[in-house]
Amino acid sequence: MKYLLLYAGILFSTAALSQDFRMSEEETMVANEKNSAQKLMQFVANAHTNNYDVTYHKIEINVDPAVNAIAGSVTTTFVALANMNSVTFDLANAMTVSAVSQNNVNLNFSQPSGSSELIINLPATLPQGVSATVKITYSGIPVSSGFDSFEAATHNGTPIMWTLSEPFGARDWWPCKQDLNDKITKTDFYITAPSQYVCAANGTEPEAPVVIGTNKTTHFQHNYPIPAYLIAFAVTNYAVITQTAGTAPNQFPIVNYVYPENLGTALNSQLNQTPLIMNLFETLFETYPFAAEKYGHAQFGWSGGMEHTTVSFMGNFSRSLIAHELAHQWFGDKITCGSWNDIWLNEGFATYCASLVIENFDGQAAFIANKNSMINSITSQPGGTVYLSDAEAQDVGRIFSQRLSYYKGAMVLNMLRLKMGNANFFQGIKNYLADPTLAYKYAVTANFKSKMEAAHGSSLTTFFNDWVYGEGYPTYTVSGENFASGKVRFLVSQTQSHGSVSFFAMPLPIKITGANGQTQDLLLDNVTNNQYITADVNFPMTSFIFDPDKDLISKNNITSLDFKNQELQLLSLFPNPGATLVRMQMTAGIEIYNTVFINALGQQIKETSSANIWDVSQLSAGIYFLKVTTNAGERVLKFMKE
Repeated sequence: MKYLLLYAGILFSTAALSQDFRMSEEETMVANEKNSAQKLMQFVANAHTNNYDVTYHKIEINVDPAVNAIAGSVTTTFVALANMNSVTFDLANAMTVSAVSQNNVNLNFSQPSGSSELIINLPATLPQGVSATVKITYSGIPVSSGFDSFEAATHNGTPIMWTLSEPFGARDWWPCKQDLNDKITKTDFYITAPSQYVCAANGTEPEAPVVIGTNKTTHFQHNYPIPAYLIAFAVTNYAVITQTAGTAPNQFPIVNYVYPENLGTALNSQLNQTPLIMNLFETLFETYPFAAEKYGHAQFGWSGGMEHTTVSFMGNFSRSLIAHELAHQWFGDKITCGSWNDIWLNEGFATYCASLVIENFDGQAAFIANKNSMINSITSQPGGTVYLSDAEAQDVGRIFSQRLSYYKGAMVLNMLRLKMGNANFFQGIKNYLADPTLAYKYAVTANFKSKMEAAHGSSLTTFFNDWVYGEGYPTYTVSGENFASGKVRFLVSQTQSHGSVSFFAMPLPIKITGANGQTQDLLLDNVTNNQYITADVNFPMTSFIFDPDKDLISKNNITSLDFKNQELQLLSLFPNPGATLVRMQMTAGIEIYNTVFINALGQQIKETSSANIWDVSQLSAGIYFLKVTTNAGERVLKFMKE
């Protein structure tokens, strides 16, 4: 739901939704993510937890969804990264620790007021590289503000309890380490609740729930690396729907925990989309990253979604939300972005994956409309990067910018796909996901770039500098003409919306049409401004469409078959202002026939024939106009003499 360690479920469009409704839905999702991130941005990483690495948690809790409270114990195994005499865990002051033990021997501990820390004194110095295990017994009423890490509410009159820990809310309800770069190797989670309720959590159930009296204990085991904030549970009177996904030998269940009052709708029209989307993502990327366990959904009382590993918590079961949260299992849960600067590796990917569902399920027209909506949002302002500066990475509104982190991130991936070609693009993503130094760990933009370069076979530095690190977008002017037998020629010019990029290099899609309705797709390699590009064609061109499938971030583009007029419009004077020599800058197709210098009073003071460079040192300072006659027509240029 949020990223970095906060991902999310932006509600992406489907063909059946109107644009106005779709955009409202997405805006609501992003606004919720921003609001819930306010607490996160106030969090300061706890330097006291940097000296150890957590390898295992056994979490045993007692809860009742009708009562906003928790009690239980957490047994933690950790490895010392330096010699340790004490170990510190993150834990909110609202939680009261009653005992800490090691090997059944009680240990001294403290909870300093206002620190959200639990400090445990070890019985002896723990040497670097050595493991230790402690058991913490605690209880309390987690602090809640209506959208935090631990909630007790109702649905249709029935109590429900759920967690949504963001990156830094886990400490509100259990003792943990919330460092963004420490994933826990294995977890066992035992949830004891009144027996009439069903529990949902990460991983699988190794054995059937155990009922003792009026209570039932459900055991979930998760054997993949997971950060503390993605450990989650929910308890209510769920109906459970199990589906099957994957292909042998990697088949696995999709376990859906649904409110009984929503069961009919979910069964008839919504949940059946999940296996189809899963099959698509497995085909495009790789086997579902947690196929040895499960995937699933748990309905909860929020309007969006949160991609807890193996079980996304869902406010609804729209196809768009299912697609977005499922995509995060690869891009966010398996590989987590390593800083707020790189949030697009999570949100941009999940947004584009939802677009890929539209492309594959609804067809090209819907996919083009979807991309066009994103482009319109991106180009509604002249600046903004995909990659965040350090200052921007402290701003919740900027981190969760729908325009930049979601839409521009998604469209940058789309343009990278266009540049690399489908085969290399998807192979690069597969290599990224399979890299053992990144898989089930963390990644930054440079890691992703290197994998895509390897698949592309050449540098992508210019692309990333322009589109990921640079701001803004281009506006293109493109003219075309039949150049020779079997050939067409285009003149491509661009201006930039922001000064951070002097030229956006990008392959440009063109669709040409012939007199008899023939069509042919071209891809022009645009590497310089005011570039002439020739292409082979199968018929004479009578018209063309620039970027027909809306693959480029651009705006206000101009296209024409009036080739000479564009050449004429590219005439310019340099330097301007100037003191001695002034030169006419022009394209190769322009021939100058005559140039007349006219002063501010309208008097002709100088005339040349084919010259394109003039000595103006004898002219008085002031404004002059050059009336230029060429093979493409006439143009008047303004010049200032210093």
